[in-house]
Amino acid sequence: MADTATDLNGRIAERVRELRATHGLSLDALATRSGVSRSMISLVERGESSPTAVVLEKLATGLGVTMAAMFDAPITAAAPGGPIARRADQPLWRDPASGYLRRNVSPPGAPQPMQIVEVEFPPRARVAFETGARDVRIQQQVWVLEGTIDVTVGADRHRLHDGDCLAMQLDRPTVFHNPTRKPARYAVVMASDPTRR
Repeated sequence: MADTATDLNGRIAERVRELRATHGLSLDALATRSGVSRSMISLVERGESSPTAVVLEKLATGLGVTMAAMFDAPITAAAPGGPIARRADQPLWRDPASGYLRRNVSPPGAPQPMQIVEVEFPPRARVAFETGARDVRIQQQVWVLEGTIDVTVGADRHRLHDGDCLAMQLDRPTVFHNPTRKPARYAVVMASDPTRR
């Protein structure tokens, strides 16, 4: 998986550079918008750092995209889009801080406002996303496939079990926590609406 991780770090590096250029942002401007230091952004863009989920989420917020979009192939390198993403081609990424494993399930070239991500969350793991309101309104649903996961959105905590589904908007700090000794697996479906805030 080391080669895969290196390849994915390279892909993330290209995406951050590409998205920053598309928005006409300097390193300093992106640092201000995202709350990620200029030096960390520089390391990520050179592929010299394996960013955590928290750092990627902050960068995604600063760039006006979902975190899932950070794993897309750069537009210059993307193969022609199609309606199918074969499992073998779906990017897998492990958060170096919490150990959670995410798979971008959606076909990257399909022009749709939604994205699907599958997550395997280790026992007792916790990830706190500090980001709040965004320029783009993003709706998210978390559907638990196996296990138990606590999701705290702002001040509201929800314990989800097999089959439970939580709908939420990404506009407040959010914490994912597996309170058990067993791994949890869930699907996240995100839809963005750039016309509303």
